[in-house]
Amino acid sequence: MEAVKLLEIIVREIKGSCPVYKPGDRITIDDPRILLDKTDALCTHALSTLLHYSTILEHDWSPARLGLTKPDNQDYAYMQCVDPGEPYTKGGTVIFECRKINETESGLPDHNRNLRIQ
Repeated sequence: MEAVKLLEIIVREIKGSCPVYKPGDRITIDDPRILLDKTDALCTHALSTLLHYSTILEHDWSPARLGLTKPDNQDYAYMQCVDPGEPYTKGGTVIFECRKINETESGLPDHNRNLRIQ
């Protein structure tokens, strides 16, 4: 039996200030579910972009074709939230790195966490 593939989205960089995420935070998706027990935080500003691409990537992993990575880096897709940051807002832009993982690689324990949602 083939291992279940999940999408793991990790906060790689924050340009400016983000009240929700910190570098290294994870979001784990088992389409169509966001696995809350394997997710550190969720922000409404980022969800529109992340959910748009996660649905596509879950079924057809092709990040270079979608313009989400360079041709020599096919293991990862990169996205960012829609908050432009200073001088336009008091927030900042979060850069996310997405990859497909096996269920056993998810990196977070299976228990209720203190999920941060903004």
